[in-house]
Amino acid sequence: MGHPDTGREVAEETLRRAYAAIAPDDDPATSKGETMMIRHTGGCHCGRVRFEVTAPADLQVVECNCSMCSKFGFLHLIVPKERFRLVSGDDVLTNYQFNTGTARHLFCSVCGVKSFYVPRSHPDGFSVNARCVDEATVRSLTVVEQVDGRNWERHYPEGRGKFSQ
Repeated sequence: MGHPDTGREVAEETLRRAYAAIAPDDDPATSKGETMMIRHTGGCHCGRVRFEVTAPADLQVVECNCSMCSKFGFLHLIVPKERFRLVSGDDVLTNYQFNTGTARHLFCSVCGVKSFYVPRSHPDGFSVNARCVDEATVRSLTVVEQVDGRNWERHYPEGRGKFSQ
């Protein structure tokens, strides 16, 4: 097999290898219609903050209209804490909290990017900015829900959200 020449070919080859490594064609789990999870990587603009997140290749994300998310263009890939790992950058993360103080907005103190944070809706998990996930393993990205974060209490009457992926 030759070397891929374009960025798209490199991404497709990386995705194919990721699938082959965790779910061979004869894997009964994938034939039952279960969602196959893979390891994605990502990080901030300067590269000091890097993370891994386990999620499907077809990302389903949430868009929120609150004062923070709308200004940053944050697309939420919300996962339980067991499916997130900070690889590097703990030493450069800055925490910003406001309102109830539940959410922990974590920014890279060098480049200012918020690639993930602990959301108020899921304080036992993480919300990864899907725009900060490296493209190589993402097959598709679909906004599946619009959250009315400006009216948070009305959108989350139970005081929190549920994990869906």
